This record gives sequence, C-alpha cells and structure tokens, in this order.
Amino acid sequence: MVKKPTMDKNNLIEKSYKVLALDLDGTVLNSDHCISSALRKKIHQLKEKVHVVLVTGRHHTAAKPYYRELGLNTPIICCNGTYVFDYENDRVIEHNAISKYNAQKFIKIAEENSFKLIMYIKDAMLYSRAMPIAYMERLSEWAKEYDNDIRPNIRCVDSFLDELDKTEYIWKFVIEGDDSKGFDELDFVRKHFSGERSWIDRIDYANNGNSKGNALARYVSKLSYRSDQVVAVGDNFNDISMLEYAGCGVAMLNADNTVKQSAQLTTLADNDDEHCLANLFDDLFSNKHE
Repeated sequence: MVKKPTMDKNNLIEKSYKVLALDLDGTVLNSDHCISSALRKKIHQLKEKVHVVLVTGRHHTAAKPYYRELGLNTPIICCNGTYVFDYENDRVIEHNAISKYNAQKFIKIAEENSFKLIMYIKDAMLYSRAMPIAYMERLSEWAKEYDNDIRPNIRCVDSFLDELDKTEYIWKFVIEGDDSKGFDELDFVRKHFSGERSWIDRIDYANNGNSKGNALARYVSKLSYRSDQVVAVGDNFNDISMLEYAGCGVAMLNADNTVKQSAQLTTLADNDDEHCLANLFDDLFSNKHE
C-alpha cells in the first residue's frame, strides 16, 4: 500500500465517514487494558450512525470482553487480518489460516532455534509448559476475571504438535525473542509467512498476504463503501497497513514515528488520556456531516 500525502485536519473533518476501524491494544485500551468511560460512551453513540469494527491482532476470545463492553454487533477482524469472526452466530465468516503442514514445520524450526512460541488455534491461545512466557501467564490470570461466557481461552500445553491434530484452524504464531532476524531470513519462513512486530521482542507470523489493511479493504468493499469513507485508528506496526488504506488514518501519540508517518492525523494525547479519542471522534463524525 502506498502512503497518502498528509492532509490538513480541517479537510479531514469535512469528509463524510461511514466506517470506524479500531485497534484495541494501545489504542482503545489504556495501559491498564481498560476502556475509558468517555470513550466507551462515545463508541456506544457512534455505532448508531456509523459502522464500527474492531481490527485487532488478538484472538477473538481475547477480544470478546471488550466487544461486549462496547455493545457492538458487527463482526471482528482478528489476528492481523487472518480471519473475520461473527460473535452473534459464533462462526468464522472468512479466513486465510495456516496449513497444518506449514504450521508443523514452523513449530519445528522455532523450537530448534529456542524461540518461545504462542500458537493461536480455532478457539484458543496456546503457550508451552516447557518454555513459559510471562506475558501469557499474566494474560491467563487476567482471563480468570471474566465469567465463563466471555472468558478468553488461554491454555498451557505440553506439545504444540499434538495440538495441531485437534484443531480445525491455525490462525497465527507469535515468537518471543531478542533476535529474530535470522529466523525471518529463512527461505521457508519468508516464502510462507508475513511477520509483523507486535511488541519490542514479539513478532506475529501469519500466512503471507494477511494484514489488517488487506482484511479491512475486503470487509469495507462488502459493505459497498470506499476507502475514503473509512477512519482507522492504531498505534503499532501491525496497524500501518490499515492506516495507509483508510481515507483518514489516525496514529496514537504513543505510536512509533514510523506508524505516525503512515497516518494523516496523530492524536494530541496518548491512549491513557480519557477524552483523547472521544474528542477526536466528535470532530470527525460531527452531526453536521450526516
């Protein structure tokens, strides 16, 4: 996707937007992984007049508590564009999952290189008992705060390879390690997987071609809208593709400069400011443009 020239904020406000695409972590969620009351209220209002869709690197089970909190009834784009999930009917609408053959080979290469690994399958996020990941252990504790009907499904397993035989879909892998450059350069990995950094030492690997931007483009086309009718908001490298796709790409103040350069607007405050996005949405989705 080609970066669009930066536009004046006033010109962006004069547009008539129909779709609001929102990243979760670092964007809708503050550093305590909560949604501010002001933003929650604003999204509840907006969803009555524009199509609000979550576009996240998360598994759908890990996004469900926030989806419920926001009162949405639209599908969700998960795992950096790997699949679209319909909570209302508990089904996958479309996907580009990793084949079991490629997943098996990926696991073996990662384990040979002593990388800590997370595997996202049809209905769960899995991490290894032999090589535990502190981030996943914290996430598992967080999940216990929720009732069974919305509790994220996070499991510690003895063997990723054994789990392949039990699942229908493999959505993505996450590798944790300080040096993944050599891994990225392996012919097999480069040929079959797209890697996008989701944290300082974590890289998400999905099927080649999967990205938030590509998935959002297909999603919006099915709604019969155009890219210039879309506002997309994000903060991380895996958000760049959808910020470049959208007519109005908004980067959070807490984003890396590379991410900000892919957007037309940067917020005036970071994701811990309760009114930051709520106030911006007041401007972008003003009643006078309905």
